[in-house]
Amino acid sequence: MQSMELPLVLFTVLSQAAVGMVLMSAVRGFAGHGAGEARNEWLLVAGLMALGLAASLFHLGHPLEAYRALAHLETAWLSREVLAAGAFMALAVAGAATGGGRGALLWGAVAAGLATVLASGLTYAPPALPAVNNALPTVFFLISAVVLGAGFASWFAGAGSQALLARVCTSALVTGLVVRLAAPCVWLSGGEVMRQTGLAWLGSPLYWAGIAVMAACLGALWKSRTIPSWLPILALLGELAGRAAFFADTVHTALNMGNPY
Repeated sequence: MQSMELPLVLFTVLSQAAVGMVLMSAVRGFAGHGAGEARNEWLLVAGLMALGLAASLFHLGHPLEAYRALAHLETAWLSREVLAAGAFMALAVAGAATGGGRGALLWGAVAAGLATVLASGLTYAPPALPAVNNALPTVFFLISAVVLGAGFASWFAGAGSQALLARVCTSALVTGLVVRLAAPCVWLSGGEVMRQTGLAWLGSPLYWAGIAVMAACLGALWKSRTIPSWLPILALLGELAGRAAFFADTVHTALNMGNPY
């Protein structure tokens, strides 16, 4: 992609944190745990999503015409991403206003949130980016949602949910480290553009900063067996670094246009 795309970095990471929190609310309910500080939790969900959507507007040449992004729902994953994100935002606000999402509201938010993550993953997996023209963006985004969702949910969950959230966060971090370390190594054996993407990622300070933060978070969880209150902020910084590498260091096919191989 060859550009950090800060508005998209902020939108994708913050929106996925919000979606992850809703997923963790559903997981806790399924496990029979209490809702904890439901109103405050949903206020943070709505706040993170609002910040993400506001940041995304700075990616547009004409922010006041953002509604035009819905014009191609039948063909464009970007349009579907906007629709799903808007629906999730509305449900998050409703959850905050009613003192915490539950029942149909909760499951509607889960569905809209997962649709947002899926649409984002498909939006940023175009054929012009061979390394990520696959399911990897969706996998990256889901891992981010679970790591951040479990982390921030720990601020509001009751004592009975803390061990569960720590296990979920630990599993997501281990999976994330394996996938993020393996992906660029696999790309090295691909075509020229994929190989260049692998080299760019492995040579990127942002990529290694994200890996280091994930490892540090995993170490903290392994030592304490619970999620320290500061860990979600550290994890957020790591996800922002890793997402910046995703946008800045993934090589576009146009980079080599006209070069003989």
